[in-house]
Amino acid sequence: MKTKIFLNLAVKDLNKSISFFKKLGFSFDAKFTNEKGTCLIIGENIFAMLLLEDFFQTFTKKEICNTTTTSEMIAAISVESRDKVDEIMTAVVKAGGAAHNEAKDYGWMYQRDFFDLDGHHWEVFYMDESQIPTEM
Repeated sequence: MKTKIFLNLAVKDLNKSISFFKKLGFSFDAKFTNEKGTCLIIGENIFAMLLLEDFFQTFTKKEICNTTTTSEMIAAISVESRDKVDEIMTAVVKAGGAAHNEAKDYGWMYQRDFFDLDGHHWEVFYMDESQIPTEM
């Protein structure tokens, strides 16, 4: 079995979160979806479980962080082109998310970041690995 990664994220409104990520072009795995959560498909072996806060809380004794004041993580997703980065960011803003920081262009890597409806921090980037500088 190949290694897979499942991020688990607490959300306030599951239907709004599903709608938001669909507007960004993502899909969901129906076999891991019910009224408490859903499985956002990010890549072949990369997923985010969007779980209603009450259900998420059953997996931890810690408090759910307040994403308006605390960073819990930054989930970075690579895409196939610079244009795709900008396309996703346009969709983010139209879908109600918030762009964060200015675009960063390193020549070999281009990145932008945003907050989703629940304040989770995401980064979308394109990287041309053949152009990575030998000294950074």
